[in-house]
Amino acid sequence: MHDPFFRHARMPEEGLVVDACSPASSSLLNRVPMNRISAGLALATAATIVTAVPTQAQAAPKNPVAAVKKQLATGKGVRYTERTSLIYQGERDIFVRRSGKLGFRKGGVAASDSTGKFNIRASDVPEDAPELLKGLARPERTIWVGGTSYLSGGLWQEVLPGDKKWFKVKNGPTGGIPGSAGQPLNVAEPATLRTMLKNARPVPGGYAGKISIRDLRKVSPWFRNTLQIESYPAKVLRTQITWKLSVNAKGLPTKLVSTFPIGIMDGNPKKNELLSVDTHYSDWGSRITIKAPAGATDKPEEGKEDTLKAIEQLDGVTTGVGG
Repeated sequence: MHDPFFRHARMPEEGLVVDACSPASSSLLNRVPMNRISAGLALATAATIVTAVPTQAQAAPKNPVAAVKKQLATGKGVRYTERTSLIYQGERDIFVRRSGKLGFRKGGVAASDSTGKFNIRASDVPEDAPELLKGLARPERTIWVGGTSYLSGGLWQEVLPGDKKWFKVKNGPTGGIPGSAGQPLNVAEPATLRTMLKNARPVPGGYAGKISIRDLRKVSPWFRNTLQIESYPAKVLRTQITWKLSVNAKGLPTKLVSTFPIGIMDGNPKKNELLSVDTHYSDWGSRITIKAPAGATDKPEEGKEDTLKAIEQLDGVTTGVGG
């Protein structure tokens, strides 16, 4: 089973293990135990996600499934921004920020274009740290078209030949490495939204409920393609994602907050180690075009094969380099 967040912090280039026991500070590299969260990523400046509900209750919100299905046409799409917070032993801290757009086809999602960045400053990373670790402090962009990912920036900058900007991965992840900590529930998938609402309850301005990893994995190609985990232990399949969805007067989603154990990624979910993802949607049905970038390569720079394999372990993808 892949671990999308480097369960161990050893970097292949120099065999360095980053010290996660330095004095507490606001740096993401200094506060959370390395072997539980990710490659030296730790807690940053405390931040609370605002989840206030509208003051005027809606007795019967419109059906979001029907509203979303009307938007699903080739050439149309939706934009989003989101912030992921890490809740660790009662503390809540910003982990990842992302923004992007989804391109539709009839009945579903055809493509996506997203940019994400971990809440790490370049100054948080020790000067003598491996370049791979330094890459976590840079934004990463992922264009996902036809099941192929095109990745630029972030860690991928460390493996790209000097004249190339995009790394190509067939059957790659929808949102690259930051996307592994992004919104697991794609409300532009009618089957996913329908399953979410099956046992949901109306709340002011929308709906709230839970969905199991088992049920989500069955109905959501987006979820399967984002985490790229081949199989889950039973305790992960039983794990629930708690969510709250806000909709507008037309029934279209405007905000989705989901909370779940980060351990769904490594097979060890814990109640005191959570991710909470706050996603805001806009411009439903706007004209959106997402195309594969020209000049992408599926070959790393010579001598960077081991670095690429390390990124594969982080992101759960397979490039086929090295057999």
